[in-house]
Amino acid sequence: MIHAEPKPNRRILIIDDNPTIQADFRKILSPGNHRRPAVNQLAAAFFDEAQPAVQTLNFELEFAGQGQEGLELVKRAVAENRPYAMAFVDVRMPPGWDGVETIVRLWEVNPEIQIVVCTAYSDYSWEELQAKVGQPDNLVILKKPFDNVEVQQLALALTRKWSLNVQAGLKLAELKAMVEQRTTQLREANKSLGASEERFSKAFHCSPIPSGILTLTDRRFVDVNQHLAKVTGYKRAELVARPSAELFLWEKPALADEWFERSSRQESVQDEQANIRDQAGALHEVLVSLVPVTLADEPHVLLLAQDVSERTLLERQLRQAQKMEAIGQLAAGVAHDFNNILTVIQGHAGLLAMSLGTNESLGVISKASSQAATLIRQLLMFSRKQVMQFRHQNLNDMLRNVLKMLELLVGELVQIDFRPQEPLPSIHADGSMVEQIVMNLVVNARDAMSNSGKITIATSLEKIHRAATPIDPEPRDGEYVCLTVSDTGSGMDAQVLERIFEPFFTTKPAGKGTGLGLSTVFGIVRQHHGWMEVTSKPDCGTTFRIYFAATQQPADKSDAVIDTTLSRGTETILIAEDEDALRQMVGQSLEILGYHVLEASSGAQAIEVWDRCGRSIDLLLTDMMMPGTIMGGELAARLKERSPGLKVIYTSGYSPGMAGQDLSLLEGRNFLPKPFSIGKLAQLVRECLDSQAKQN
Repeated sequence: MIHAEPKPNRRILIIDDNPTIQADFRKILSPGNHRRPAVNQLAAAFFDEAQPAVQTLNFELEFAGQGQEGLELVKRAVAENRPYAMAFVDVRMPPGWDGVETIVRLWEVNPEIQIVVCTAYSDYSWEELQAKVGQPDNLVILKKPFDNVEVQQLALALTRKWSLNVQAGLKLAELKAMVEQRTTQLREANKSLGASEERFSKAFHCSPIPSGILTLTDRRFVDVNQHLAKVTGYKRAELVARPSAELFLWEKPALADEWFERSSRQESVQDEQANIRDQAGALHEVLVSLVPVTLADEPHVLLLAQDVSERTLLERQLRQAQKMEAIGQLAAGVAHDFNNILTVIQGHAGLLAMSLGTNESLGVISKASSQAATLIRQLLMFSRKQVMQFRHQNLNDMLRNVLKMLELLVGELVQIDFRPQEPLPSIHADGSMVEQIVMNLVVNARDAMSNSGKITIATSLEKIHRAATPIDPEPRDGEYVCLTVSDTGSGMDAQVLERIFEPFFTTKPAGKGTGLGLSTVFGIVRQHHGWMEVTSKPDCGTTFRIYFAATQQPADKSDAVIDTTLSRGTETILIAEDEDALRQMVGQSLEILGYHVLEASSGAQAIEVWDRCGRSIDLLLTDMMMPGTIMGGELAARLKERSPGLKVIYTSGYSPGMAGQDLSLLEGRNFLPKPFSIGKLAQLVRECLDSQAKQN
């Protein structure tokens, strides 16, 4: 408890037998009461103006002519709970007590009162006073004759000291109360230690883990909690006092015997897998732990049989995830090899076109390889190792490009209503991935409508300021471009909504869907550092909202590659590619275009070729993933240390990030995704060589 600071106590007792001295104290310490109101009125009338109030510090004074009279006043003040803060006491007051005896008597009644002894030079010395009264902390000597200011200062200081002493006393009382309270708490804590057995019993019976206490000798149940009774199918009374062997609880009794033997030797028995058989004969998978305890000086064991059904489910999910990861790795590897093969096909088709001119068969080969490249891109999308080609793009333009194809997908009975907001800031995105998002959502919306309906595709710019949510664990603050896809279909209930992003979860009939559509959309959105929101009710349709961060950059212009006009040059180019057929095709194409070509099948061999070369190398064309310890990114870094002006073009059928470095690659600048045509190769090589020197 915190006590408020006490009100100032300005009550002062004057003990002096001289009326003149008493009058002087009144003038000094209570001037406001000394001057009569009539005098103030007369002064106001004489000067024809009100006299200003003078700020003075008035003390409440009471007077006594002798020591006995002063003692009675002090007693009365203490009884009325209005004690004096201090007293001015004259040393010599004949007849009766002198000042010293009066002080001793006053302190017997009120030890806190501050005393000022008024004395002349011929009176007691300080040592004599100290010897007689024995309490110098509350004693001050005032030599006669005294100064008015000195008296005022003493009165102000000692009354303040009295208040501080009172406040300190209250604090000490508060501390004493706190000590007593703490002592009581410790006493109660000591009492609670005696109730530990009761607390253990409550914890045992309320524990969510099936538990029981058994004797170590004959393994008879002493007590069980309700959860163990529930697992075994018995009532608690049916288990207590019966041996576990008699109940046939363990699927493998020999294994349980081994645990009890180990526990008797004080060996650890923890998280042992076992099956408990319930009263109906069903088995329950549990993790068993035995903890030795002593009850009534007899050895016992605490049996803990933790239910691991949820853990088993998680393990199955982990195995499923690992299986999917393995499938993804396989898909990525197959796609990578096919990209190399398709690049060789497209390249040699281009070489034949250069020598033979336009040919229908070559056109069919080129078209088929392009279709195969699209298929491979979808395979890489499934494995999430696709080449992400991020650009600053306008979402409305991307949607307009795919709108016609969407109308063909949904058919004539479903109407598509496109509502773009104009103007709209650009987003940093992979255009084909955004198109994939829209197609998956539109196909799902079409399948949710039995015959006819309406799909609305809208864009908008929104300011978002919110904390993390369960579906998006990142706080969001800023401007975001929102893509909204809504339909008038059958909608979904809360149970379905909770699972729609799970891989392979689908509400469609068998053979009508893979369950990968929305999980793929979710993964693409997360790769774009965005998030999704979905609202739906049965028979009320569904609305998906996808948010992308808005950028201040203008949309990039798409530079069309024209294969018919091939750029030529005479510079020296080092090709690092482990696929022989692909490396030879690229080298042959560049030599036809006039370049001097050096080839290497690995990063280490590329460095050897560089060291042996007797001429300056202008451009490094390297695959990002090669056998050995030197990948494309590291190879480029080493060679640029030797020649800072070296230009670099990276190629890969994987994502650029799989090189293990953040190379900030972008198609059309320093990255050539596989498969590629001779036209794309020639154009990018020429543009890279002609560009100003900059860090790739």
